Amino acid sequence: QVQLVESGGGLVQPGGSPRLSCAASGRIFSTIPMGWYRQAPGNQRELVAGFTSGGSANYADSVKGRFTISRDNRNTVSLQMNALKPEDTAVYYCNAVYVGSQYWGQGTQVTVSS
Repeated sequence: QVQLVESGGGLVQPGGSPRLSCAASGRIFSTIPMGWYRQAPGNQRELVAGFTSGGSANYADSVKGRFTISRDNRNTVSLQMNALKPEDTAVYYCNAVYVGSQYWGQGTQVTVSS
């Protein structure tokens, strides 16, 4: 079992630069693929950025050049979001894959509004 605890988010002005963090805990014995998804009202959950099992980072086209995912330690990842736009408003979820199972954090709301 893997537990994911997210932090960060909230109300941000357009152009703002918040940072989200996610820490994985549990009986984890390796560096695991982790990433961030988001879901806006009426939309499907979509990948924002993530690390593959090989360690490379993938980004959604809509955030390339603005968002950066980093691995702070073996099982903690952060998402630095820059130049936020109103269309980035969504609930952001941390995701991890371990031993063939997907795990999700509780979600953190990011609202971009002036």
